[in-house]
Amino acid sequence: MRSSPPLNRRGSGKGNQGKGGQRPDGDAADTRWIWGVHAALAALANPARTVERLVASRNAADRLPSGTKVEVLEPDAIDRLLPMGAVHQGLAVRCAPLEPEDLLDACTPPDGRPVLVLDSVTDPQNVGAIFRSAAAFGARAIVMQDRKSPPLTGALAKAAAGAIEIVPHARVVNIARAIEELAEAGYVTVGLEGEADMSLAQALDDLRPPVIVLGAEGAGLRDLVAKTCDVRARIPIAPHMESLNVSVAAAIALYEAARRKT
Repeated sequence: MRSSPPLNRRGSGKGNQGKGGQRPDGDAADTRWIWGVHAALAALANPARTVERLVASRNAADRLPSGTKVEVLEPDAIDRLLPMGAVHQGLAVRCAPLEPEDLLDACTPPDGRPVLVLDSVTDPQNVGAIFRSAAAFGARAIVMQDRKSPPLTGALAKAAAGAIEIVPHARVVNIARAIEELAEAGYVTVGLEGEADMSLAQALDDLRPPVIVLGAEGAGLRDLVAKTCDVRARIPIAPHMESLNVSVAAAIALYEAARRKT
């Protein structure tokens, strides 16, 4: 893991509590916070990050590298800095957001690794889990729509367990146009649909590296996005089940793509 920025410990945490035990104004609504041990440590180790503030409980502070500058707070004081229900495990870091890459910079030229495209997948937990699977199975990048995808912070970063620091991402205005550009660059574009005639295994028989396109749960792929894909494919499941969670479908598709490379 890359070394964290040089910092020093300070603070007891008592002065950070708002009146009447309320959260301080503005902090809980700040979307720059990343919390949870794995997510926070990965953010600290990423040289592309600009760290603005690091807070930790006494126990969590002991897990940080020697010389790390950290505000040591009571767990309930950390609670007040974060959204209600955030499971921070005693560690949270506020940092500038990661900048998305240009689509073609992130994804071209093709090198055999799969690319994931998320069409209107908005749930932070699902997107975070998809990032985690993408890191585990060696995906090249994740492409999301600019307006219909969550920021890479908070609950998403916690679910990703550090993977947002590893897997490049691009944000685009038009998903269908992005799919066309990736096809022109040499990928086979595969839209996952439960009712497709072709199986995912058959679609991945193509010798070109795949772009795997996933839609939101319930709605699935939008019509124009589905029509833009080279092929549409399904993951075979038992007939009494209608569909898979989108993050589970992403993990299965990435595993299948990785298995075919070996």
